Amino acid sequence: MRSSPISQRDRIYELDMIRGFALFGIFLVNMPSFHSPDFMKTIYGFETSYTGLDDWLDVFFALFIEMKFFTIFSFLFGLGFYIFMSRADMKGLRTTRLFMRRMLALFLFGIIHLVALWYGDILHTYAIAGVFLVFFYKRKIKTMLIWAASLLVVFNAFMSLVLLVPSSFLEQMEPSSGEMAGLLKEYINVYEHAGYLEWVTFRLGAELPIILLNLIPAVVSVFAMFLIGLSVGKAGIFKDVSKHLPFIKKVCLVTGLISLPLIVVSALFHFGVFDWGVKQVYVIQLLTSVGSTFLSLFYVSVLTLLLRKETWQKRLRPLGFTGQMALTNYLMQTIISIAVFVGLGWYGDVSLVTGTLICLVIFTVQMVWSTLWLKAFRFGPFEWLWRSFTYLELQPMRRERESVEKRDSGNGS
Repeated sequence: MRSSPISQRDRIYELDMIRGFALFGIFLVNMPSFHSPDFMKTIYGFETSYTGLDDWLDVFFALFIEMKFFTIFSFLFGLGFYIFMSRADMKGLRTTRLFMRRMLALFLFGIIHLVALWYGDILHTYAIAGVFLVFFYKRKIKTMLIWAASLLVVFNAFMSLVLLVPSSFLEQMEPSSGEMAGLLKEYINVYEHAGYLEWVTFRLGAELPIILLNLIPAVVSVFAMFLIGLSVGKAGIFKDVSKHLPFIKKVCLVTGLISLPLIVVSALFHFGVFDWGVKQVYVIQLLTSVGSTFLSLFYVSVLTLLLRKETWQKRLRPLGFTGQMALTNYLMQTIISIAVFVGLGWYGDVSLVTGTLICLVIFTVQMVWSTLWLKAFRFGPFEWLWRSFTYLELQPMRRERESVEKRDSGNGS
């Protein structure tokens, strides 16, 4: 049987819209690290002091955006894995071999993205974590959920270990304000003035070792959400949403009720009502991590319920086109942002509000471009490369050809 990717008539467009929504949130979170030395501040536990609108926007991001959309994207990846494997199974294809090639291609995309452009790549992490999904494809849903919950507990317990370290020791480990200023100055100077090769070399020395040290924890948290997505796929929830509406509503209610107190407590720490001194940043990170799972599932369930209404489907359709080209748009967000902030010398000089406005403009352009592109083509450019590598066959790109194939199939030829 001819190997081929999912056809347009078999797509679950609600998932494309949710994926587009997640991509937008990821871009919002990534934007500060595109235009500012966010990497250095995060690594050294340096808390950025914002004022005015920047301060309020920072708190909003921390409470409702950070880690939530990345978590949604991970959930959708696990769900997409089930759809990919089950449909390949129905066609009698060698599912494991196909999926491993798919992960190899994703890993190559990720490594190039990580080395050549930006430290915040998630594709290589997804590819590594994705390999382990094949061991769970035929497992029971209960088994998957137990593993997912266990991994999340382990991950958050690991993050909480820093709270057991004496405050005096943490204070000694942190660089002084003068040292931090020097590190940031050097980092910004390279981003603003170095040539490309010098810039890449500096990044490999300053950023890559930290990324590799954090790879295992990142894989653990990502894989947990993969398993939740896989279990949802196996349960057929998005295959027949009407049938599972009571369950989706229950998930919406429960995750919302759990998320609310976590948001309130996190807000109290952000505004200094609760103060743990040098551990303040780590407490907020832990609360954000714990809350991200529940709030992300709340977002997904709310969107799923909204998309039951035709009005909301029409309103969010541009997000669907953007989500359908998620790989291309994700990589283009980096390329455009690096070109704007590093290429034009704006790095380190942009406020949080200004960066967010630029993010909104870029993403709006991406929605328009994705809509126009998919009127003529079946896939985004990078999706086409990914699928062609997966199936070891150049995929038909233009929609006219797909229409001819459908017509010929309908005529029995």
